[in-house]
Amino acid sequence: MSEEGRLSLDALASEVDAGRIHTVVTAMPDLYGRLVGKRITGHFFLEEIAQGGMHMCDYLLASDMEMDPTPGYAFTSWETGYGDLRAVPDLATMRRAAWLEGTAIVLCDALHEHSDDPISVAPRSILSRQLERAQSAGLHPYTGSELEFFLFQETYASARERGYQGLQTNQSYIEDYHVLSSTFAEPVVGAIRAGVDASGIPVEFSKGEWGPGQHEINLRYAEALEMADRHVIYKLAAKEIAAARGQALTFMAKWHHDHAGNSLHVHLSMTDDAGAPAFAGEEPLPGTSVHSSPQFRHALAGMLEHAQELALLFAPNPNSYKRYQDGTFAPTRVAWSYDNRTVGFRVVGEGPSLRVECRIPGGDANPYLVYAGLIAAALDGIERGVEPEPAFAGDAYAAVELPRVPRSLEEAIDRFAGSAFARSAFGDDVVEHLLHFARTEAEASARAVTDFERGRWFERV
Repeated sequence: MSEEGRLSLDALASEVDAGRIHTVVTAMPDLYGRLVGKRITGHFFLEEIAQGGMHMCDYLLASDMEMDPTPGYAFTSWETGYGDLRAVPDLATMRRAAWLEGTAIVLCDALHEHSDDPISVAPRSILSRQLERAQSAGLHPYTGSELEFFLFQETYASARERGYQGLQTNQSYIEDYHVLSSTFAEPVVGAIRAGVDASGIPVEFSKGEWGPGQHEINLRYAEALEMADRHVIYKLAAKEIAAARGQALTFMAKWHHDHAGNSLHVHLSMTDDAGAPAFAGEEPLPGTSVHSSPQFRHALAGMLEHAQELALLFAPNPNSYKRYQDGTFAPTRVAWSYDNRTVGFRVVGEGPSLRVECRIPGGDANPYLVYAGLIAAALDGIERGVEPEPAFAGDAYAAVELPRVPRSLEEAIDRFAGSAFARSAFGDDVVEHLLHFARTEAEASARAVTDFERGRWFERV
């Protein structure tokens, strides 16, 4: 892993003393995967925050997109007075925010105010619990995020003023792999690559995607918690870099019904305690010419078995489900195949590089929850020794006999609520917290009157 851009506490102190860093963005991910926190002066961070952390209102883990405190959570409420939590910096996450002048960024774990116990419903805690389970089994999960976004010749302010109607994308035609077309986006996309790569988040490449103005930037894979941290910092950086250049971008799962959705393709592999690839092996993988370890087959089977129950983690809001359209490279069926982009689980690589690419999550998903769900399902499959069906061959969109990705947030809520596996893996408190969060999103969407409804019924009913 490249150390460029990473900062130790001593290195930060030197940079602060020299006047090269004056601000430390100190933040934690909320339930949406947004970073919430404070901008702290460098000297104060070193003197007061680096070791003991800072206080933030605990409603940050119990509020909606509009930051409205949401009644009904067991974790915190008006009845408890919305007290404080402690956000304690994980100093291993500290790095330059190279896209900002004189700024570093560090991510925090959410702890209870009067103890060092992690808050179980915090996204970093949810993922960390699954990583502890994996490590106790002698396994170490690695993940990689492939995130897509649409780039607009708009500012965020102009998009709001226009009611998000008639927005001009950065390109007028599908630019998948087009080098010339992606050149026109280089003032923003190139700046994102450079700014993120210089911030201790190694970038592999960028490319035009399967939509006008759509792009993908791939980050180098890493241990799962490190990768989730990279993911959320990258999203923040991408938006800030675009905004600084007078443009806007969105990771929304389906920003327009006529265009492709934004995917989050997650690659998952594991090593053993000695660092050897746990998925490599000599046993035939049914229906393919590839060989794997038994652990790989069991992990794949576990992910397939629990995919519908975990859809809530992959697709967290009503808009997420509008991405699942046949023939759009977004999967609609829960199946696996080798190097087939029509299925939910695409197996790729061979030998040490053998891994699973889960194509179900969207760009709007919280990576901590996505990774936690996939790892929990893989561990369950390994623990029970379950076997996958032979690889699917053909067009999964046309295979109506295959299990379907849930069609709506309401269906995903019902499946998650009824999942004994989810309650065993995450705990009742986490499951109920995430259910309440999702139900709040569903209820807000159900109350909204949309432009579609006005256009369809205003005059003609």
